[in-house]
Amino acid sequence: MGLMTGQQFKDSLNDGRVIYYKGERIDNVATHPAFVNCVNTMALDFEMGHDPKYKDLAVVFDEELGEEISRYFAIPKNGEDLLKMQELIIKSTELGDGYIPFSHDIGADVINAIIITANIMGDQDYIDRINNYNKYLKKTDKAVVAAVTDVKGDRMLRPGDPGQAHPDYYVRIVEKNEQGIIVRGAKAHISGAAYANEFFVIPCRAMSESDADYAVAFAIQANAKGIKQIVRPFVQGRSANDFPNERPHRMITDSLIIFDDVFVPWERVFLCGEWKYAATMVYNFALLHRRTGCAYRIPLSEQFLGMATAIAEYNGVENAPHVKDKITEVVIYLETLKALCNAACFDYKMIAGIAVPNPVITNIAKYHFAHQYHEIVRIVQDLAGGLLVTRPSYLDYCVPELQEEIIKYCGGKAGIPTETRLRMFDLIRRMTHSELETIALHGEGSQESQRMTIYAEAKKTMRYCKNIVDVMAGIKKQD
Repeated sequence: MGLMTGQQFKDSLNDGRVIYYKGERIDNVATHPAFVNCVNTMALDFEMGHDPKYKDLAVVFDEELGEEISRYFAIPKNGEDLLKMQELIIKSTELGDGYIPFSHDIGADVINAIIITANIMGDQDYIDRINNYNKYLKKTDKAVVAAVTDVKGDRMLRPGDPGQAHPDYYVRIVEKNEQGIIVRGAKAHISGAAYANEFFVIPCRAMSESDADYAVAFAIQANAKGIKQIVRPFVQGRSANDFPNERPHRMITDSLIIFDDVFVPWERVFLCGEWKYAATMVYNFALLHRRTGCAYRIPLSEQFLGMATAIAEYNGVENAPHVKDKITEVVIYLETLKALCNAACFDYKMIAGIAVPNPVITNIAKYHFAHQYHEIVRIVQDLAGGLLVTRPSYLDYCVPELQEEIIKYCGGKAGIPTETRLRMFDLIRRMTHSELETIALHGEGSQESQRMTIYAEAKKTMRYCKNIVDVMAGIKKQD
């Protein structure tokens, strides 16, 4: 089929999948009013592949297949490939007004993590399976997302611990036969799953021998028998209280995916009980996923700087020293993130034949974004002032006998229309609400997981630096 168009992608979603939203069974997510904005956001990736402005970035020529494929499905060989992928993620997120489309990017992170794991294992069967599956994606251009996070149950207990209330808190193998495996369990927080064609399912943690049944990785169609999704409630569009805006509303949501004795054929199984390699797969996915996460947070950080600059001007305080100081903090936040993302690609590492971003720098970039996020939100909200919450609504603005008074009393700096200021309040409210804050904090792993990785990966650097001071102190002689 080759590269899908946006419309072909939308048409592919009418496949009988089981989706529930607010207690309702959804027949077709592509046409249901609650999901249209989400589907249109994911479709951006497919549209870029056919748009002359972005095609050179979104598409590459595959020598083996002799045809054009999505850049996401091309295995990175060097830092330049990583930078191009980063540029593509940034551009698609810009087009999504801060929302990454999710159709290929996270799936590509899993592909590369599985290939690395198979190569490290040296298992030719697994190597062939993932390479064949990647070739399938190149040919069909399916939207594939990552189902990683298990629901976990008692988090102090291991997956197979008998103290767990039941054995299905982590996705597990319940049967093997000549055709494949049967799995049961659930995955949570799975972004884009309701309107993806397929899922990758991989472990979310290291496993022990007693957890072997939970050391499983596979790919599965979204409409496979036994899969149902429950989609969390989300804001479907702009409120009637907001000023009308012709710009498309972008949105991505996530699902709880339930696997009720789902059959997976062997050719789509990439880990099956090899518990020692669960950690390898998790580590490499986390590294690549955090790179992706940092890249798509660059446009959001640019939006923060834009909102801080704009509202300071509209409020007439842009030249106040303390305001300049606050905006400088946002500049530092943005430019540090951009520099770290670029540095991670420039200083790439090769793992089992695949170029990956520098692990230490990537985790520092993700930690920097999440750790400072709430402070940046606070600065933007502080610069906006109390009217961010208490201003009259657009519905009030439309009342003829109120509009003139709202324009008079809700104005800011001379020469700035009141409507301009009120529109910026609308945007700041939407972009700094608590849902986005929670995603920024927990997306791509907790801050503690990033700190643990930074420490583990930096041990060689720590030993090198300790040697320097041991020599300086006369404890050791210069080598």
